[in-house]
Amino acid sequence: MEESNQVIAQRRQKAAELARQGVNLYANDFKPSHRIIDLLPGNDRDLEAPLAGGTKSVAGRVMALRKFGKAAFLHVQDGTGKVQVHIKRDEVGEEAFAVFKKIDIGDIAAFSGPLFRTKTGEVTIQALALRLLTKSLRPLPEKFHGLTDIETRYRQRYVDLMVNPEVRDTFRKRVEIIHLIRDFLSNRGFLEVETPMMQPIAGGATAKPFKTHHNALGMDLYLRIAPELYLKRLLVGGFERVFEINRNFRNEGLSTRHNPEFTMLEFYQAYATHEDLMELTEEMISWVAVEVCGSMQISYQGREVDLAPPWRRYTMDDALQQIGGLSPELLQDFAALKKMALERGIELQPQAGIGKVKTELFELLVEEKLIDPTFITAYPTEVSPLARKNEANPEITDRFELFITGREMANAFSELNDPDDQRRRLEKQIAERGEDEEIFPVLDEDFLRALEYGMPPAAGEGIGIDRLTMLLTDSPSIRDVILFPHLRPEKK
Repeated sequence: MEESNQVIAQRRQKAAELARQGVNLYANDFKPSHRIIDLLPGNDRDLEAPLAGGTKSVAGRVMALRKFGKAAFLHVQDGTGKVQVHIKRDEVGEEAFAVFKKIDIGDIAAFSGPLFRTKTGEVTIQALALRLLTKSLRPLPEKFHGLTDIETRYRQRYVDLMVNPEVRDTFRKRVEIIHLIRDFLSNRGFLEVETPMMQPIAGGATAKPFKTHHNALGMDLYLRIAPELYLKRLLVGGFERVFEINRNFRNEGLSTRHNPEFTMLEFYQAYATHEDLMELTEEMISWVAVEVCGSMQISYQGREVDLAPPWRRYTMDDALQQIGGLSPELLQDFAALKKMALERGIELQPQAGIGKVKTELFELLVEEKLIDPTFITAYPTEVSPLARKNEANPEITDRFELFITGREMANAFSELNDPDDQRRRLEKQIAERGEDEEIFPVLDEDFLRALEYGMPPAAGEGIGIDRLTMLLTDSPSIRDVILFPHLRPEKK
């Protein structure tokens, strides 16, 4: 800390000296003629590639600097790439060179001159002029150590992006993934919409919400935990294919998979079933993978993952038998299943039925083993309050969850559109949850009224954008794909 303070003091002294010489430390009147990527051939070491002629000007952050008395080499980086610059006192003049001698790594500066190649073939700007545009008062991390402390990287993402090119690449890919999903759905007739992020009733999923208050209306509001009930209202209104990519908020724990605010894709299609959405999901994710990664065969944290359709499909009971090792007889024995769950440390509410117990055992025994894409279907009705019951077996629903690398990536179902059945199931859910809730759940009467007008048969799905980005960028934590993840307050 003492060394850092000393460096900052030295930089402030340089800044003061430059200011006394009339140098504007924070100029805003320079416009570069080119971005760096436009100056570099496809392979900037290709000695045969022609270089653009004439004087070019670039602006960016100084990332490396080697001074040799009357000359120097440096690397300057803008948002598109990095290029070498050669500076000679005789070329830029005494006054400009005096300014240059007070430039530090991390400063933002502009350089103008023609291009040439060094003996090693590196494309270089021969500076004929230079300007300091922004003086950096804090040093960047050391060249060979970089910004490696994981918490500091998350807390100071602006520095992380400066010094770690692979981090910039991850977030460019995140943007690309979202653009591709938008294009995929829009090209299939889906309309992108926006629904409220502050809601009078927290609904659409089971989670603890964030609570706020609107003074003018004199009412409490909740940051949404899911947009589902509003998107279904749009189906009622006649929009037959809708999607939204936006933030959800859940006042729960943090982990490598969870952040209090996260990005979700939700889409709904009238006159479709959950089976239709399985096919659409296979097509969409495998296509996005090819566009982003160049292949459907990718590597995630040392494991090979094959995203090529068709993907495996199991009912929950089949997965518990074939992957979890439970016998068919055990799956029909509620008392024995409950005993097994309790012995394995699973906490169960007194009202938990066999469907809830099966789901908890599935999460414990099966989920982490699903590495290649796998659809799990036939979820118990008990744990699926918004999903349509299966026509042949009302104990299960027409629902699937998609798992890749042991993580849930998507949740979808044929939608429940019977208003009376929906009312009964929501009332049951509230009765089971209400006693222990900090914020008591409330029945959404307006949503039920909308269903009474008639919602067309439909299917809907939610996909976690953050988790999908983790998969396609080989990132181990959700914090690696969120620009500014939530952290505990910084210790002083």
